[in-house]
Amino acid sequence: MFVMFQGQEAATEAKQAKIRNVAMITNKVRVVLAAAFSVALAACGSGENTPASGGSSSESIAIDGSSTVFPLAEAAAEAFTREVTGGARVTVGESGTGGGFGKFCRGETQITNASRPIKTSEMEACAAGGVDYVEIPIAFDGISVVVHPENPLTDTTMDELRRVWGPDAEGSITRWRQVYSEGPDAPMQLFGPGTASGTFDFFTEAVMGESGSSRTDFTPSEDDNVLVQGVATNTGGMGYFGYAYYEQNQERINALTVNGIAPSPETIADGSYPLARPMFMYVSAEALRRPQVRRFVDFYLNNAASLAPRVGYVGLPPAAYEAYRQRVANNETGTAFGGHNEVGLSIEELVARPLSNEAAAH
Repeated sequence: MFVMFQGQEAATEAKQAKIRNVAMITNKVRVVLAAAFSVALAACGSGENTPASGGSSSESIAIDGSSTVFPLAEAAAEAFTREVTGGARVTVGESGTGGGFGKFCRGETQITNASRPIKTSEMEACAAGGVDYVEIPIAFDGISVVVHPENPLTDTTMDELRRVWGPDAEGSITRWRQVYSEGPDAPMQLFGPGTASGTFDFFTEAVMGESGSSRTDFTPSEDDNVLVQGVATNTGGMGYFGYAYYEQNQERINALTVNGIAPSPETIADGSYPLARPMFMYVSAEALRRPQVRRFVDFYLNNAASLAPRVGYVGLPPAAYEAYRQRVANNETGTAFGGHNEVGLSIEELVARPLSNEAAAH
């Protein structure tokens, strides 16, 4: 009898344990289902309550182009994602100004960044691809000429830069003392943007007087971080790139004054720095018909003045951004440069110039 009772008791205990396990599993399933239901409710809510995160919208905006403009465009995209509910997914690449225009004119991107105006050949490519565009100067930059911190040189002139970077210097100007008596007695190692870069185009135009006129025996890259690394790790290094990359790496490299003027937000803004220049974004006129693209461009223009100094650039005056907001609202297409780069143009002159879809004689 004792054995039978003990067996029954054990069976009962096993049955109760099984019931407890089933209850625990059921409760877990309920918790999981409740969590899934909550997520589903959130996903089914109105778009105005959905954060503008990577998966929050089927809309997407593709930006590419200049590595110089990249930090500003990236800051605008991140702020838009963070602050605007129901926003689009915004991706920002940096294939260089020339590479960016190639994608843009093929209709692969909605916006392209450029560190110089659109060229005649790019105007023709966009026309062939049926891409009309709205030209928007977005901020000002100053191309910074930098050297390794151990280099005693602190200043250069435009004439000295011509002697270093001009096509005649190739294979002949190879040591610092050939141009700079106060420079190190060491070989010169040069790092600069590649030929697809808008910075290369502007620098060669400003320094040599002809876009693309340059020696070729230097280390090129479309990635400004690669240029920073090249100068920072070579005591004989010299390079040039956008001011933001110098500002972010001041402990690793030194910027030379040019004609006695150091690059700074103040000298870039007032135009006294010889290598100051506007930066651009070009927006597809067709893409602007999409509400999300229009929202992003409006957000960018409304916030560029505050975002620019955060990433090392100089914002434009409020009147300039207002003029460009009207340009976007009216979908005014074309360029104010006629397919050519210009050096020394003030923002007031730039805003006042009429747009045209025709290339102008240089």
